[in-house]
Amino acid sequence: MVEMTWRQVSARRLARAGLAEPAAATPAEMVAAMCGAHAQVMSAAELSIALRLRDATRADVRAALWEERSLVKTHGPRGTVHLLPARDLPAWTGMLSSPPAGNALFPGERGMTAEQVEEVVAAIAKSVDGTHLTIDELSDAVIAATGPWAGDLVMPAFQGMWPRWRQALGVAAHRGAFVFGPARGRKVTYTAPPEGFRPAAGDDGPLRAFLHAYGPATPEQFARWLGAPKAWAVALFASAGLEEVSFEGSPAWVLPGDTEVPAGPPSGVRLLPYFDAYVVAGRPRELLYAGAAAGRALSGGQAGNYPVLLVDGQVAGVWHQRRSGSRIDVTVEPLRELDAGRLGELREQVDRVGAILEARARLTVGTVTVGPHA
Repeated sequence: MVEMTWRQVSARRLARAGLAEPAAATPAEMVAAMCGAHAQVMSAAELSIALRLRDATRADVRAALWEERSLVKTHGPRGTVHLLPARDLPAWTGMLSSPPAGNALFPGERGMTAEQVEEVVAAIAKSVDGTHLTIDELSDAVIAATGPWAGDLVMPAFQGMWPRWRQALGVAAHRGAFVFGPARGRKVTYTAPPEGFRPAAGDDGPLRAFLHAYGPATPEQFARWLGAPKAWAVALFASAGLEEVSFEGSPAWVLPGDTEVPAGPPSGVRLLPYFDAYVVAGRPRELLYAGAAAGRALSGGQAGNYPVLLVDGQVAGVWHQRRSGSRIDVTVEPLRELDAGRLGELREQVDRVGAILEARARLTVGTVTVGPHA
């Protein structure tokens, strides 16, 4: 059995995630390599993608999403909003709609029957065909198509209650009934998937992409990342013809024959935004967030709640930004002192963040201003 160390795996993950050095790729190609970009906060998604590309800015990501349509915005892994490659949407919806529904729906009188879920999914797909609807417009259309029961206010929301049908929104997205459209002012819109789209049932492309980017991995780790039952993931791994390896002394799996690792160690300084794919998918947590990093940059064991400083493939601090007009102040809080070479790399990253966000950036390390960037 092939043995792989954390150092080897970390170096190969950095290279495959576009974090060893910026890639000469399109936004859609990079999102495919990342296995999706978390997009609950769009500015973080734009930064996450563009940081991995040569000379790209947030405008390039927006163009890929809203003009070229090579990216789509929809509910992805764990039911959270993601950017996914449009070309891979059939495989993604096939995979995301495969696991059992679990606890997606409320129980008892507040819930929905299987037949009602089917009605709502069909109503959503029909309603957004050829148009863009806000959530209120979509709600009116769904209730009109299905019946008053769909409008019962049974779902606790931020400042009130949502109608019953919204329980099935994630299910509808995972079946490809809709994707997000361009915002109408401050309002989100929903629209139909790209023309000719059909879910590809049984396509394990997302699993293979995940293992290429973040393997070696276990079924449990994949299940957590996708938001699926462990037993389902175990069966999927067993049927996929994968290769077992020893990763830091424990069994894990890679694609057949995919055991190549870079010759050198993991290296480089990177600033990763909220919910960057590298830290969300990266496990074991105790190796990625080693030592004090776990206490400072994990939230209840969850990765992504803090933008992180990555040094040589490991979380080594946190950072935050404040924008004022055309200037961004970036404050980095490293967990250990950075030498002159690392500070130089950090300055370059801050300059890159400023370029991506189309602003002038200034770096502060802790409470000491290292240098202005005019």
